[in-house]
Amino acid sequence: MSTEKSEAIVIRQADFSESSRVVTLFTREFGKISCLAKGAKRLRNAFEGSLDLLSECRIVFIRKQSAGLDLLTEAQLIQRFHPASKSLLHLYGGYYIAELLNSLTEEHDPHPELYASTANALVSLSSPQSPVAAIFRFELTILHEIGQLPDFRTCTICHSTISLDDQSRFWVSESGLICSRCGHSDYQQSAIESGTVAVILKLIESDIAKLDRLVISDRQSKGIRRILNSIIASILGRRPKTAALLKF
Repeated sequence: MSTEKSEAIVIRQADFSESSRVVTLFTREFGKISCLAKGAKRLRNAFEGSLDLLSECRIVFIRKQSAGLDLLTEAQLIQRFHPASKSLLHLYGGYYIAELLNSLTEEHDPHPELYASTANALVSLSSPQSPVAAIFRFELTILHEIGQLPDFRTCTICHSTISLDDQSRFWVSESGLICSRCGHSDYQQSAIESGTVAVILKLIESDIAKLDRLVISDRQSKGIRRILNSIIASILGRRPKTAALLKF
């Protein structure tokens, strides 16, 4: 056993006993970990109210060598998640991010860039601006980090570069684009407009500070939502439960 320190974001809680909880945390240095937080349900406990869902905190935990739960010994709050006032979309966006982190990442598999992307997304969800771009950016980042992000510049079949003028389609079963020359009626596919592909590329490649200035039409938003839902459902074998709450 070894004692470790890290910054962490709370992504799940579950009751363990009358006084304790199992807390799932996404950490900067160690990836996802599951810890037993003894006494966390007591009114007075050692965790100073830092274990609310999506709170960011500095933790100390004892890492177990076996498959058992790690033991959380300290947690100091950095900041709580405060979704924009009276906006259910901002709140549900946070729940969705927590579910994806829990469902798509493996225990003790660190992704520092994904941690930074999560922290940035939660800051965006705390502002009154539309959270759509921030949520899309997070989804694309987590898919990239786990090696499941499609190449939105190249045809999945012939591997040629797809022009933004091409009438490409999204091949659902293979989670990739098909150029107009390779399209076939036997493929489970859906049309994707060139403007939607262009927005996806901007979401992937643009600096985080420029996302607030990115204009996404309702039509493009629905197209991106359809594609990302398809990719994530294909990976998980189901749709995330909180995806139904995202009304865009």
